[in-house]
Amino acid sequence: MNLFRLAFPAIFSAAFASNAFSFTLEGDVKNKEGAKIAEASVELLQKGLQTKTDVSGHFKLSDEKETALISQKISANQWQVQNRMLFVEAPFSNSLQIRIFDLNGIELLSQRGTGAMTVDLQKLTPQAMYVAKISNGNSHEIFRFSPAVNSHGKSKSVENSSGKIFKKEAVFGDTLRIIAENFDTLQIPLANLDTTLELTLSEKAPAEEKFAFGWAKKNAPVPTRGCGKSWNRVKSGSYDFYWSQGKRTIRIDIPENYDNQKPYRLVFGMHCMGGWAGGVRDEGYYGLKPLDSEMTTIFVAPEGNGNQAPWAQPDYTLFDELLADLESNLCIDSSRVFIAGFSYGSMFTNGLSRNHQDVVRAVAVYETADVNIWLPEHSGKPIAWMGVLGLQDDLCKPEMGRSARNTALKYASAAGKDATKEQAEEYPGYGNHICYNYKDVDVRFPVRWCTQNGGHIWNHKDPGAQTTWVPVATWDFFTQF
Repeated sequence: MNLFRLAFPAIFSAAFASNAFSFTLEGDVKNKEGAKIAEASVELLQKGLQTKTDVSGHFKLSDEKETALISQKISANQWQVQNRMLFVEAPFSNSLQIRIFDLNGIELLSQRGTGAMTVDLQKLTPQAMYVAKISNGNSHEIFRFSPAVNSHGKSKSVENSSGKIFKKEAVFGDTLRIIAENFDTLQIPLANLDTTLELTLSEKAPAEEKFAFGWAKKNAPVPTRGCGKSWNRVKSGSYDFYWSQGKRTIRIDIPENYDNQKPYRLVFGMHCMGGWAGGVRDEGYYGLKPLDSEMTTIFVAPEGNGNQAPWAQPDYTLFDELLADLESNLCIDSSRVFIAGFSYGSMFTNGLSRNHQDVVRAVAVYETADVNIWLPEHSGKPIAWMGVLGLQDDLCKPEMGRSARNTALKYASAAGKDATKEQAEEYPGYGNHICYNYKDVDVRFPVRWCTQNGGHIWNHKDPGAQTTWVPVATWDFFTQF
């Protein structure tokens, strides 16, 4: 007994006028919640067969063509299936070959003999349907049977006439395409067309709304030209950055599993007067890096100018050139660039929020002010803005922080609203901190105002707490986009 595989069409091409056997392909189409999808277009691309799903999401495609047997005339053979054995009796002790195929055209058994022959069917699936082909020289006779069904008959040869003996298509394969309104098109290759399918379509993501300025709240990433490039500098540590006015040390942390084809969020940390970029990095970029559990963010802390006031007008050029360099060499999502800063670093950050709205999505300023620092003229564009204020701060006093906040509110106000007139809830002097989210602003440019008792520090803690709440509040603010 031989066990081997052979394509069905090649076996029968000489015996039949055509090898286009019939098939029935049917199935149900639903969405991810299990609801049936009606009126979906269903098409076999190569065969050009089309239909639509009915009200219950069901479809059926079939090709009912039968194949004519054309064979030389030979005497009939008697056959019988009994107890999962096939018995064939040929007249005149002819030399015969019996071959068994499944309905996909795969040859499973082959046996030669003369006169009366017996074929053991024990290895075949009992309830399945098979095709037997009996060959005598150039003559071929065929019948269908199931091993579990006791049956018998006479395999007839026919001469130049049709006999409905076969159905089921051989494994030619095709591609099935499903198109439904408001769903992604599904296209799948099929090896077997005589089958039943359960298909699930995914709903299309809503078309992203476009604006004259800014992005939709959950916009698709906007990759920079650095995507696909290799980063040949340090991934975690410091390096020297040469810009148009000199050299600065840059602290950086790139995720260990960095993929240069995937756009990353970019967060800058700006240090305070008397501080340094290394301190920002040591503190996890104001506590934000430990929260990046999915490693989707690149963190950067540039060194200030070395003066007592570490940020001045030329540092706006430094920021522009550093951002351009990072976006040219790293895969960054240019629509998700953020800045956080404390004290003088927050004052510089607030200054960048006034004229860098085209390249910065949001800022978080801890103990900020809009005096005693060079500030650019406001561009008139909105930006997402978050402020943290200790009500006992005697350096960047509360009125200074509120003034910077009100400038952000003026330009972030929703159409027909003046958010500067909205009274924010502030810390009442007891309990935990309060973060107030303004309601009269454009939802794409939220403003959050967080207050608590405390002095000139960035890492405020609630009474009795061991850790600061500021990083979590900031991370929540940045990652809403």
